Amino acid sequence: MPISTMSSTMMDDYQLTLLPVFRYGRQVHANSKIITFTGAADDAGGAYVESTFAQVADRADRLASALARLGVQPGDRVGTFMWNNQTHMEAYLAIPCMGAVLHTLNIRLFPEQLAYVINHAEDRVIIIDASIAPLLARVRDQLTTVQHIIVKGPGDASSLMVAGHGDLLDYDELLAAEPGGYNYPEVTENTGAAMCYTSGTTGNPKGVMYSHRSTYMHSLMVTSTSNIALSERDRMLVIVPMFHANAWGTPYAAWMIGADLVFPQQFLQAAPIARIIAETKPTLTGAVPTVLSDLLHNAPDTDMSSFRLVMCGGSAVPRGLIDGYRDTFHVPIVQGWGMTETSPVCAIGHPPKDMGSGSETDWRVKTGRVMPGVELRITDDNGDVQPWDGEALGEIEVRGSWITGSYYHVDDPEKFHDGWLRTGDVASVLPNGYVMISDRAKDVIKSGGEWVSSVDLENTLMGHPAVLEAAVIGVPDDRWDERPLACIVLKPGESLTADELRAWLGERTAKFWLPERWSFITEVPKTSVGKFDKKVLRARNQAGELDVEKIA
Repeated sequence: MPISTMSSTMMDDYQLTLLPVFRYGRQVHANSKIITFTGAADDAGGAYVESTFAQVADRADRLASALARLGVQPGDRVGTFMWNNQTHMEAYLAIPCMGAVLHTLNIRLFPEQLAYVINHAEDRVIIIDASIAPLLARVRDQLTTVQHIIVKGPGDASSLMVAGHGDLLDYDELLAAEPGGYNYPEVTENTGAAMCYTSGTTGNPKGVMYSHRSTYMHSLMVTSTSNIALSERDRMLVIVPMFHANAWGTPYAAWMIGADLVFPQQFLQAAPIARIIAETKPTLTGAVPTVLSDLLHNAPDTDMSSFRLVMCGGSAVPRGLIDGYRDTFHVPIVQGWGMTETSPVCAIGHPPKDMGSGSETDWRVKTGRVMPGVELRITDDNGDVQPWDGEALGEIEVRGSWITGSYYHVDDPEKFHDGWLRTGDVASVLPNGYVMISDRAKDVIKSGGEWVSSVDLENTLMGHPAVLEAAVIGVPDDRWDERPLACIVLKPGESLTADELRAWLGERTAKFWLPERWSFITEVPKTSVGKFDKKVLRARNQAGELDVEKIA
């Protein structure tokens, strides 16, 4: 228990909420820009919608006023079903600042999961891009609490009209009807500001409610030099979805510090991303490895000279991707680690000032160094804390001001241990705070009593010049209980045998780790947020759907 000593003279009751962040950005950084790519052809005009922070703030006022007129009260949940664009940013600002809760809906969820999270959160209003209206229309008649759907942009949203299930409103018409300005309430810092649900790879997704305070603190961290040092001199290309842990916290941090924001909407393939980079000259971006790999392999002539770094996360970053960006684009990749429950960033992989005998890439492939503001420990199967010696393995547990202490209206005591969040990641930690994740607890391969790291095997395999993707799962083995099965996706036009790949791998990893079982597949299945979905591979293998070659 904390002890009470002499009180400070500070204004410790000053509330760390998003309202002063909103006011600060619109005043101090009024001329910073928000740029949204429309996808229009080069010669068609209108390829970008560009607004200043001041203009976006004025529209956020009108949105807050319109939502209040529709009956949205403090604490009500307002969903967004949108691409990364200016309208989504207006919602990011207006909804929490008016005291309501921003609920970013994952547009890639299966229909039953989408209906579940909307009903579980009890969303009253949903703001939607018309271009993806059919995705929400599949579950419209299942939504029990939604009273209004507000539609923005071109596209046919008529499929959302379901008798007896609320009304359909036009976003721009709603805002145009408001006089401008809004009297925002003063909320407390522990009030819910935004919520996001986990991707739900097993069971129903679970909700995490971010507070104003947690979002404020995480935003400050993103601007620090121990993170990506986001500043007003930067232009951030926001590729990671705004429905995925608040786009890793970058929109709020950018507003706080005055960095320009570039939103690509649905145009996330290599060619449009290369075009956006050429035309807007970002200095930073963040994305999952599959998106960055697509750019590297399908648009290697992209001019990335404006970039100072690229942040990558969501799953382990392969060495080949880090080396590829350095050699091809002359841009460093910095790896970040976290999860929905941690806002999300807990660790980031800048090489230390003393790299010892390791190369820069050796440090960049590590999961990352624990961030200031996050406490991290690893515990064994008995819950005993393990040393930071780079050898002991244990499940990562974290706590801190932007870490969730529970799930929204779901009791899950197995995920928490003595006030710490159990992450499900198994790792070792070096004395200087660098984390090295070996596996997800559910993906750990225990062979003959020894650990086999699927993550390390995957990263090494993806370093082969002919390999595009590699996923390793554990399969039953009569002698060793469990052995690794390597599922390989080759690059287009490449040819490689299991024997050749195993011989290549044998020069780069422990002999005991070498898989005897290999399967060449067309694509590694992905979750809704772009991570390798190994449960699908395990199910396909169990059903006999994988063509598995066994090498003696």
